Amino acid sequence: MKVYVAIKRVIDPYIKVRVKSDGSGVETANVKMSMNPFCEIAVEEAIRLREAGHADEVVVVSAGEAACQEQLRTALALGADRAIHIETDAVVEPLSVAKLLAALVKQDQPELFILGKQSIDTDNNQVAQMLSALLGYSQGTFASNVTIESDVVTNGVRQAIIVTREVDGGLETLRLTLPAILSTDLRLNEPRYASLPNIMKAKKKPLDVLTPETLGVTIKNHQDVIEILTPTPRAAGVKVDSVTELVDKLKNSAKVI
Repeated sequence: MKVYVAIKRVIDPYIKVRVKSDGSGVETANVKMSMNPFCEIAVEEAIRLREAGHADEVVVVSAGEAACQEQLRTALALGADRAIHIETDAVVEPLSVAKLLAALVKQDQPELFILGKQSIDTDNNQVAQMLSALLGYSQGTFASNVTIESDVVTNGVRQAIIVTREVDGGLETLRLTLPAILSTDLRLNEPRYASLPNIMKAKKKPLDVLTPETLGVTIKNHQDVIEILTPTPRAAGVKVDSVTELVDKLKNSAKVI
C-alpha cells in the first residue's frame, strides 16, 4: 500500500505572531517556520503503518514556495521515503490545494492519503473533505485511532481501515474501503523526533519538484483578505474585598446581572 501525506509550512506555533504594520497579513520575514503540528501527526501515522507492515512507501507532499522543501526534508528525516514539492509562489486556497493533490493522486494512485485536520495559520479544516469529494474516495476525518484489517473480496484480498473519529457527541467508528482520505486529530499519536543520522540520510532521499501547470491545475483564488488586525488587548482585572462588592460591580459596572 502506498501512503501519501500532505504537509504545510506554517509559522512555528511556539513564537508570537506579529501583524504587519499595513494590516495586509502576518509578518513572516525572519520568522521561524516549521511543519504544521497536525501534519506532523499525519506523517507519524503513515510511518507507523509502514513499520507495522501495512504500507510499502510513504510519500510526503507540500504545495508552496521553494522554502517548503525545508519541511519536506524534515518529514524525510522523520522516516518518509520520498517527497514531492508542488512549487508555486501564489497564495493557494484550500480548494486549489485539494485540486493539486487530486491531480497528483490521479497520477500516482496511492491507496491512502493522510492530512492534518487543519493548519494552525488559517484553521480552515477543508482540504481533506474537498479532496475526498473531488476524488470520490471514502473519508475519515478527525481520526483519533486507525487500524488496518483485511477485507476479502472476489478479486482477492484488499485492506480496509477502521477509523475512530472524534465528534461532538463522543466517538464514532467507521469502516472505510480503500482508497481513502484521512485527517488526523491531536490524540491519534505522539510524533517522534528526527535523529541526527536520519537527518543526514534525508539529504539524499528523492525530492521531486512539480508545478501546478505540469499537473494541469490553474491556481484561482475566490477570496481577498481585506485586513488583518491584532486581537483587542484584554483589560486588567479588578480585585474586590467582599462578595457584596463583587455583586455590585457585576450589576452596576459589568451589567451582567
